[in-house]
Amino acid sequence: MITEYDDPQRGREFAERTREFLDEVVVPKERSLAGGADVSRGTIRELRDAAREYGVYAPQIAEAHGGQGLTFREALPVFEVAGRSLLGPLALRVDAPDEGNMHTLELAGDDLQKERYLEPLVEGKMRSAFAMTEPRPGAGSDPKMIRTSARRDGDEWVIDGHKWWTTQGVEADVFIVLARSDPDAHPYEGCSLFLVDAETPGVEVVRNIPHMGGGPTGKSHAEVRFEGVRVPDEHLLGEEGEGFTIAQLRLGPARLTHCLRFSGVAERSLDVARAYLSEREAFGSRLADKQGNRFALVDAATRLHAARTMVRHAADLIDAGEEARVEVSMAKTYTAAVVQDAVDVAVQACGGSGIGKDLPLSDFYESVRPFRIVDGADEVHKRVVARELFADPPVDELEPLPTYREPGDAGR
Repeated sequence: MITEYDDPQRGREFAERTREFLDEVVVPKERSLAGGADVSRGTIRELRDAAREYGVYAPQIAEAHGGQGLTFREALPVFEVAGRSLLGPLALRVDAPDEGNMHTLELAGDDLQKERYLEPLVEGKMRSAFAMTEPRPGAGSDPKMIRTSARRDGDEWVIDGHKWWTTQGVEADVFIVLARSDPDAHPYEGCSLFLVDAETPGVEVVRNIPHMGGGPTGKSHAEVRFEGVRVPDEHLLGEEGEGFTIAQLRLGPARLTHCLRFSGVAERSLDVARAYLSEREAFGSRLADKQGNRFALVDAATRLHAARTMVRHAADLIDAGEEARVEVSMAKTYTAAVVQDAVDVAVQACGGSGIGKDLPLSDFYESVRPFRIVDGADEVHKRVVARELFADPPVDELEPLPTYREPGDAGR
């Protein structure tokens, strides 16, 4: 089901071209992997080469760095189309966490950092990870509890800390690490971001944490230790003390792009269910003619339309220069629940075929459930909305931010 939204004309045209690419190239490749086979690096390179030929590769990145130069608002419908296949974001280079890390480097990186890290990431020659979440008693849902430290020593920084749920941490060539660079300042003013090459002495990837979901394209969620890790001063990303400010610029748009990638999953799931119900007959008629089945899909499609509208409203506010923290939290929480329900409806509608691996629904189902926890658990975002609803006074002079939860990362 295609619903028209008030997206920018360039974005709509680009999304339509992307849909053709998905239908003609990506989905056939996806079907060749039926049965849950893991996607190979060779397959990803093949898809990315095809995306370049179609002119849809890296739509959100500036042309100067190898992308198509779409604005944030223009790129949103493209993210949604890409989400119709788990291979889509990988093919277009809008996959998390690299997409969000590339955006961060565009926002805060200097020329040398962009040349050394951003451009190889855009090309697909590097992979990255955003290391923020920590195990107890460090930063989880309360980012003020961050314990990882960065101490200046001459023209170097020495980083010590313990991170986990660091998406793609096992495969990463570079980490963006949030650490306390001023222990005497409030964490929101005393943290900085650092670029840490994975092969730097003192970086230890402890393990890939066993986790739910991901399907054939699932990425690692690593536990990582940084012990006496030394990085030069030029690896400071942005200004000292701006770590949370930069992270927040990353997180708002990231949650919305994540929402639309997953709304693409939900839309495709309903398409699959509708096709199955239209072809299958039982008890004297098509399953699509039975009111219970029809209304279940109608309800799911209606809620999905509401979620997609909410996301675009929040995006418009961000595009206008507003922070839109409450609107983003509302959209993220609602969309996560709606997408989970839509995929569940589709699985149920398709019966045994829904839980089999010949259709993509089983992999979709596993991939969407973590979304109610990643990028801030439901409860964290509801707390943000509740503070606004009840006009609560700030806990301190710096209002707490909803945390960034690493599994599945965030896209932007």
